Amino acid sequence: MTRREILLDRVGGREAAALRVGGRLEDLLIDPAGDGPRQGDIFRARAGRPAKGAGGLFLDLPGDTRAFLRQARGISPGQPVIVQIAGTAEPGKAPPATLRIRLRSRLAVLTPGAPGVNIARSIGPADREWLAPLAAAAMTGAPEGLILRSAAAAADAGEIAAEIAALRSRAATLTVDGPAPQLLLAGPRAHARALQDWPQADIVDSEGAFARDGIAEDIDALLRPGVDLAGGGRLWIEPTRALVACDIDTGGDTSPAAGLKATLAAVAELPRQLRLRGLGGQVVLDTAPFPHRDRGRVEQALQRALREDPVETTLVGWTPLGHLELNRQRARIPLAETLPGGFATSHGTGKSEARQMR
Repeated sequence: MTRREILLDRVGGREAAALRVGGRLEDLLIDPAGDGPRQGDIFRARAGRPAKGAGGLFLDLPGDTRAFLRQARGISPGQPVIVQIAGTAEPGKAPPATLRIRLRSRLAVLTPGAPGVNIARSIGPADREWLAPLAAAAMTGAPEGLILRSAAAAADAGEIAAEIAALRSRAATLTVDGPAPQLLLAGPRAHARALQDWPQADIVDSEGAFARDGIAEDIDALLRPGVDLAGGGRLWIEPTRALVACDIDTGGDTSPAAGLKATLAAVAELPRQLRLRGLGGQVVLDTAPFPHRDRGRVEQALQRALREDPVETTLVGWTPLGHLELNRQRARIPLAETLPGGFATSHGTGKSEARQMR
């Protein structure tokens, strides 16, 4: 079985977590600097006026900060509402918020306003037989809904019931009554989120784990635009203010099949690179030259890679100029903004010291 490791550390005094699978970095979480609203935070907010042409309205949050709520029908200006921060935004813009509150733990998700008990589709029939009555009993009389996550199949009944009870207790604190705006529940920080979302992994929790185990070098590589591909090609990822521009070249391979080979390697790697770099929004991929008839193969390879990626991404299609477009949720703050000077600078160590820690 491929080894999964969670490395917990701190970077610049902030919590950081890395997921490594089979020795390769697969995911990375670093708490952002500052005290602004973060993904997962739940607020009692005050509704502002509708934003003309934007299909929603702005919300007043504590500390003169704002969020943006789409699909805000029936909400009047000045009305208090409970919302959850659903993602990140570009500097100077309000982060997106949602009325669909989700309280998550490692084993379950509580859904205020969406009643019903559901079990993750990845859980097989045998485990469903004992999980369904357990969940129903734990939710007796609850107005919220519940989703049992995949990790529940490997847990014991007492652990699952305890997590559900804790989630219900947290949900009880969410009331629209009272002064607005106010932070009601803070979302999980990097360490807690890693333990929630990366199950069945060995945990390495120590100061200096990133520098000692090579994550620091991985991070610095992610701050560079070029990515070496299997087969000798290269993928370039360069975020701009409007979009994320990606370009593929074949390297030194000049064979007739080089363009398709490099493009297939690039689309298989692209979701991982975007996830680790924290990039979202409009993504435009300029592929290496290959026959038009092979576009279906490229799309299938990209869709396979996206199925393994937790960040919601839509494959929009091909442009008239032959570019492949994606629309990706802004789920994280870009790594280049979180660690603008690279690992050593943000960690407060010089490069020579970081090498010595290894």
